[in-house]
Amino acid sequence: MRFSLKEILNCLECEVLYINDSFNQNTLFEISTDTRKPVKENVYLPLRGENFDGHNFIDKAVQQGAIGYFTQDKFKINKQASFIIYVKNSLVAYLKLANYIRNKVNPYVIAITGSCGKTTTKEMLYCVFKTQFKTHKTALNHNNEIGLCETMFNMPVDTEVLIVEMGMRNLGEIELLSKYSNPDMGIISNIGSAHVERLGTLKNIAIAKCEITANLKKDGVFIGVDCPQIKNNLSFEGKKIYTNIKDAKNIQISVDSTTFEYKGEKYEITQPGEYNVSNAILVIEAALEKNIDTENIKNGLKNYKPIEKRWEKTVYKDLTFINDSYNANPESMNAVLKTFLSIYPKPIVLVLGDMGELGKDEIMYHKQIGEFLSKYTDVKLLTVGTLARHIARNTTLESLEFENNKDCAQYIIKNIKGKTTILLKASRSMKFEQIIEMVENYDND
Repeated sequence: MRFSLKEILNCLECEVLYINDSFNQNTLFEISTDTRKPVKENVYLPLRGENFDGHNFIDKAVQQGAIGYFTQDKFKINKQASFIIYVKNSLVAYLKLANYIRNKVNPYVIAITGSCGKTTTKEMLYCVFKTQFKTHKTALNHNNEIGLCETMFNMPVDTEVLIVEMGMRNLGEIELLSKYSNPDMGIISNIGSAHVERLGTLKNIAIAKCEITANLKKDGVFIGVDCPQIKNNLSFEGKKIYTNIKDAKNIQISVDSTTFEYKGEKYEITQPGEYNVSNAILVIEAALEKNIDTENIKNGLKNYKPIEKRWEKTVYKDLTFINDSYNANPESMNAVLKTFLSIYPKPIVLVLGDMGELGKDEIMYHKQIGEFLSKYTDVKLLTVGTLARHIARNTTLESLEFENNKDCAQYIIKNIKGKTTILLKASRSMKFEQIIEMVENYDND
């Protein structure tokens, strides 16, 4: 989206610190926030965070050809730029400009959050809605304030439906995202223990997730899973739709797909897992609310593909890796294990790592995973990390503990023989993709 200086001055509470007399205020330009990308003939907006400060790169931006820049510091004056704009908070300025774009393009906005499954639901929504509407979405998992702005700034001017994913780590964050996106539809995929370390209780997590309706339009609609945590903390008084996995009939799960019936129609997802059915039902209800044709819903769900590190299959010689290590919490860990152990023939190996941000009960959560696995037999368990060892020590499965990815990979190379399927599941910080890379590169070392 391109702006003129006049538009910015009308949109923001700001002060012009300097302007070159020869500059044409009707000149159109884009906003750049990163000097590692092209900024020539754009306006540079330096963002400031806990561990970075874009103000340190203002001179670099001007040298690279930025025609102007924003600043929170009035002493940051470089008259090689055509103009300089002072704002009290550059992130707030970014959000206000994003909201200006949202209102100018005026798409139907769908906001999605949840403790887990929100990215999957967002991707499913996109696949379904693009069958009938010009649809734009949050890239990957760029679901914070900056990601929201990037999503809106990159939105084509003919966008009819905008799908924004909203993440959070503390109370108030989703409310802020809701304020500047002003959604027409809000969706909560579930409430779980992710981020309990920061928020303390499941109730606080539910309160934080329900902030998605803080600025939901009064004539809009809320869709969420049918659970007390949502119902007891939702203040939205408009139309509400609650979904329940029990309403899906004849669920059939195989290695490569899941089929189910919902409201008399049969649907297929080209990914295994009952948890995917729960996400799909939310999508179906959202699509029906916007009068999307049933056949388009079916085709959209069938064309859904997960982003990287979500049930990502890699085949190397006789080994098939299923990498689901994009993230992990007790709910997603149990769901993925249940699916994997029910559809893959033996021999199979589980490689499980630490689940992060679980607070004071983190050891208990890992122990519970071990206890859950004790109902299974003839499965080898490998754990990596200081927390994951509590999985191994609280299960009846044959298990081995490793301190790091390298040791685990070397064990797999030397000891796992013949056709075997290996599940990798852990929090993203464990970087389990390294295990696959080490195994694949072993012959080249």
